[in-house]
Amino acid sequence: MTVKLCAHNLVLQHRSPVRSAVETPPERVDGADRRPHCSGDMSKYILPVSFFGTLFGGAVLLKNHVTGGRCPSKATITGKTVVITGANTGIGKETAQELAKRGGRIIMGCRDMEKCEAAAKEIRGKTLNPHVYACHLDLASMKSIREFAERVRKEERRVDVLVNNAGVMRCPAWKTEDGFDMQFGVNHLGHFLLTNLLLDKLKESAPSRVINLASLAHIVGKIDFEDLNWEKKKFDTKQAYCQSKLANVLFTRELAKRLQGTGVTVNAVHPGVVATDLGRHTGLHQSQFSSSVLSPFFSLLVKSPELGAQPCIYLAVSEEMEGVTGRYYDVMTEKEPAPQALDEEVARKLWEVSIRLVGLEEEGQTAKSHPPSEGHSKAAQTDPVQKHGQSPGPAVSAAGL
Repeated sequence: MTVKLCAHNLVLQHRSPVRSAVETPPERVDGADRRPHCSGDMSKYILPVSFFGTLFGGAVLLKNHVTGGRCPSKATITGKTVVITGANTGIGKETAQELAKRGGRIIMGCRDMEKCEAAAKEIRGKTLNPHVYACHLDLASMKSIREFAERVRKEERRVDVLVNNAGVMRCPAWKTEDGFDMQFGVNHLGHFLLTNLLLDKLKESAPSRVINLASLAHIVGKIDFEDLNWEKKKFDTKQAYCQSKLANVLFTRELAKRLQGTGVTVNAVHPGVVATDLGRHTGLHQSQFSSSVLSPFFSLLVKSPELGAQPCIYLAVSEEMEGVTGRYYDVMTEKEPAPQALDEEVARKLWEVSIRLVGLEEEGQTAKSHPPSEGHSKAAQTDPVQKHGQSPGPAVSAAGL
């Protein structure tokens, strides 16, 4: 009997910890339950987190819609030469880098050679493409434009793509070296002259492409033939910019008409709202309010230079753009421009005035209307091919890697 009782007690003692672990109620301190009450504390955060999450998600979707995404084409351009103005920063630099990555021979035309050399060196390092060159080009100087064009004509065997990217926006009432309003002179007349001086090279390299960087601002632009350079009326920097951007679209349409049948296509593009140095004269971020309050909202809607370059890249390489000419693109979607940009008489008159202003009238170097020719009209429908091969040496100065 004693042995059985001892054994029974040992069994009970062995089981007691298990019963304690399972059945013992939670510890209480001063009669209070120590278990955490999470549901009440967390519920007050759910609504704000949900609201801001939805707001952020909506902003991301809106930004993706506004930016238009990346160029869908994976086409390479090995053996082709691309001339890009204003290529040391912003959209121009990103366009140069992407086209270098795709195998192109890149000629960067820039006013600030120190920055241009640095950008060219950086692009060569990132893309491992040695054919990226810096060359001096000041679009506010007809002399500089002519020197740049002459060098390209002499030293480059071909020009497959010309990207007229450089520009100035809402600057003070400055004048170019030749006395033109700075915005009209750089944004329109400078590129008008450069394009006409390179037309023979573009035709020889056909099928080739010209891309003009325009802007949505053209919709409120007006061409004042009585005072293109703001010499008679009070200067309005916003209207001066809008006039120059309208001129870009009118130039695009008139040039496309004159180049029919040559194998050279011309299109204009609004790249979207991009965070570049172009807006440095607008004063947008010069006040404490705009920099601290408005900047976060702008950052959600404004695209980076890399994304801003995608429309240019699309127009330069996309197979879908073969033979397409005289069109206006809002990012990567073809749109009809403003009614005043469709006025053929204004486009013709602007062409004639521009020829006289840049001094091409006497030289006879401008594009004239051509009837479509069988060979060139077919060439416009094919992918550009290298006719002469790459130049063996650099056409312009280049800093070492």
